Amino acid sequence: MDTLKMKQKINSYIIESQEEEIKRIALELHEGVGQNLYSILTGLQFIESGTQEPVMKNYVREMEMLIEKTIQEIRLLSVELHPPALTTLGLLPAMKSYIKLYTSTFGILVELESDGIEKQVPEKDRIAVFRVCQEALMNIAKYADTSNVKINLFWQRNELKITIDDFGKGFQPMDHRDSSGLAAMKERMLLAGGQCVISSKIGEGTSVEISLPLK
Repeated sequence: MDTLKMKQKINSYIIESQEEEIKRIALELHEGVGQNLYSILTGLQFIESGTQEPVMKNYVREMEMLIEKTIQEIRLLSVELHPPALTTLGLLPAMKSYIKLYTSTFGILVELESDGIEKQVPEKDRIAVFRVCQEALMNIAKYADTSNVKINLFWQRNELKITIDDFGKGFQPMDHRDSSGLAAMKERMLLAGGQCVISSKIGEGTSVEISLPLK
């Protein structure tokens, strides 16, 4: 096995191991920590109903509101780490679920269009595509200075193509050629047998083009 193939095999193993750990953490957050907090919330509600002291009642209610907020944040974090739909329903439902969370978090409207007949994508490739789209959207939230994003999925007989356009302020690609985030996006798609091409122009925005062969 040559050096390049060995490197790709090692990188693929590392990514798969990371995804399994992310899935485990997301499940523990949702079903472990989240459920424990819900039990505490229920106990506080019981205490509130049994006390007549206004000061204590207000204090307990404030604690309830804080725990409710924390439970919501944990649920959102769990979905962001590993959307349940990604495993159970497929790529498109997972994208829709994440976009809803993304818009509520960052206030950026995302228009998602899917052309053609959706095909079954192997879980390993599904995760790779989702992570690249997720990274692209996070980059937009951090750097693009835009309020609208358009994502197009094109389901062809032997290939899935995805374009992500942010219409933001853009950047000079040569100035970011060593960016670890952009390199990771390209590496993920390469390991999945696909491609990720990123182009940008100052004042015109950034475009991410993803392609994945379908069997």
